[in-house]
Amino acid sequence: MKRIGIIGAGRFGMALAESLSNADAEVVLIDRNRPAIQNASEFATSLQGDATQPHVLEEAGFGECDLAVVAIGGNIEASMMATANCKELGIPNVISKATSELHGKILRRIGADSVIYPDRDSAHRLAKAIVNHNAIDFLEVSEGYSIAEIPAPPATVGKSLAESDFRKTTGMTVLCIRRQADGPDKRRTVVLPQASEVLRAEDKLIVFGETVKLDSFSLE
Repeated sequence: MKRIGIIGAGRFGMALAESLSNADAEVVLIDRNRPAIQNASEFATSLQGDATQPHVLEEAGFGECDLAVVAIGGNIEASMMATANCKELGIPNVISKATSELHGKILRRIGADSVIYPDRDSAHRLAKAIVNHNAIDFLEVSEGYSIAEIPAPPATVGKSLAESDFRKTTGMTVLCIRRQADGPDKRRTVVLPQASEVLRAEDKLIVFGETVKLDSFSLE
C-alpha cells in the first residue's frame, strides 16, 4: 500500500485525498485550518499544522511517505517552503500545485519532481495516476483534451510507433520522447519521433489526447 502525504486541505487537496483513500492508499493530510482537517478525518489521517516548518512534517510522518503532493495554491511562499521541506525529508517523489507558469518554474527549481496546474476535477485524475503508476505529469490544455507524460507501455517497447500502431491502439498522439542519453553524463534528451522511432523501456512519452482516453489508460 502506498503512503501519500498531502499538504493543503482546500478543494483540490480534499478531492485528491478522498480519491486516493477510495483507491486503498494510506493518506496523511496536513493543513493549518482545523475545520478543514476535521472534515477529512473519515478518509485520511488528518493533522493540523504548518507545513512551512520542517519539524511539523517530520513529526507528521512525511519522511516515511512514498510520495507527497503540495496542494497549496494561493500562498506561493508557503507552497515553495513546503516543497523544499518535502525534498529535504528525502521524499522520493514530490508533486507540487502551481497557479502560474512562473510559479511552476520556481517549484521545479526548488526540487519539485512534477508540477501540476489542476482544477478540482483533475484531482481525481491525479489520484488515478498515482495509484496506477502511469501519468507522471498531467496538464489539461483545453476542455476535453490534455497532455500527459507517461512511461512507454510495455507492449510497445522494442517496436516502432508504426509497428505498435500507437495512435490507433491508445487514442493518443506522441508529441515527443524524453530519453536517457547514451553518453557518460546520462542526461535526458528530447526526441521528436518519426513513425519509425523504436521505443525503449526507459522512455517517457509526452502524449496528447482526449482527457477521457488518458483517464482510462493504464499500464498492463
